[in-house]
Parts: sequence; structure tokens; C-alpha cells
Amino acid sequence: MHSATGEQAEKHGLTLREYIVLSALDKTPGLTQGELGKTLSLDKSTLMSQLDRLERRDLVVRHNAPHDRRLRIPVITESGEALRAKVAETSAAVEASVLDGFSEDQVASFRQMLFAIIGDSEDPGSCL
Repeated sequence: MHSATGEQAEKHGLTLREYIVLSALDKTPGLTQGELGKTLSLDKSTLMSQLDRLERRDLVVRHNAPHDRRLRIPVITESGEALRAKVAETSAAVEASVLDGFSEDQVASFRQMLFAIIGDSEDPGSCL
């Protein structure tokens, strides 16, 4: 699914990491750059280069945090959200075709196992 999602992101002009950053901004708005980096396990320089590229493409904007002007909060733009949604839709279609031969119970069990392995209690609805 990692490779399939990466292929879908690339078809829409994004790297997999850029898609993941956009998805994180969509799912958890209001994070500072530091919090986003921790959430995604990205070091500061890697995250900054990702955000710089996304900002140059008008997919992300960065604002000063209201409580501390030294902190920056990246925000997904309308065009960034539209692109993220397209990739999510095509990725979901690929995922559905891969899992087509399994029952709903099997897919649910598979998801539970994946989330138990990665230590996340919330299923966002994708194997990514």
C-alpha cells in the first residue's frame, strides 16, 4: 500500500512524503512545525525542505503562532486540500481493489493488527 499510495501521489505531482505532510496538516490542523515534525518523525531540516517545496507550489502557507511569534504553523491551502483529496481518492480506490478478495471482517482484523503494530489507536481509514 505504501508503494501504491506513492504511485498515486506521483501521478498527481507529489512525492509520497509531500502527500503525507499534506494529509497530516489536513487531519491535525494547528500543529506547529516542531509538533508536525515529531508527529511525522521527520527531522527539522527534512520537514523544512518539504514545507518549502509545498509552500512554493501554494499548497501550504505558514503563519506565526498567535501565542508565540517565534513558532510557525503550517496550514494546508484550498489547492493543497484539493490535491490531497484527489490523491486520497485514487489511493482509496487502489486499496479497495487490493483488498477486494477479503471479507469486511478480514479487512477490519487486518487494520486492527496494523494499528496494534504501529501503536496507534485510531484507524484513519487507510493502510498508509
